[in-house]
Amino acid sequence: MYGTVARLRPKPGQEQGVIEYVEYWVRERKPAVRGALGGYVYRLDNDPCTWLFAIVFQDRESYRANAESAAMDADYRRLRALLVESPVWEDGEIVGQF
Repeated sequence: MYGTVARLRPKPGQEQGVIEYVEYWVRERKPAVRGALGGYVYRLDNDPCTWLFAIVFQDRESYRANAESAAMDADYRRLRALLVESPVWEDGEIVGQF
């Protein structure tokens, strides 16, 4: 498995917009994206203005295909408009789960 963890900060008042973006992605985009398995959204206890996305794909190839697609670029721009700054993305191989 392969995926990414993103650190992001919603604009004040745009938290619900980020949640709606995630709901849209799960409902409309995920079924059409080969290899997309799922993910989680965290709001940090020690900094509620910081959220983490943890997103899982079947393999690196399906992750890269999505990341490099025009559809994901449009989705990213939609998400980015809701954020204070660009997210920090950390991509990598998932080597275990517990």
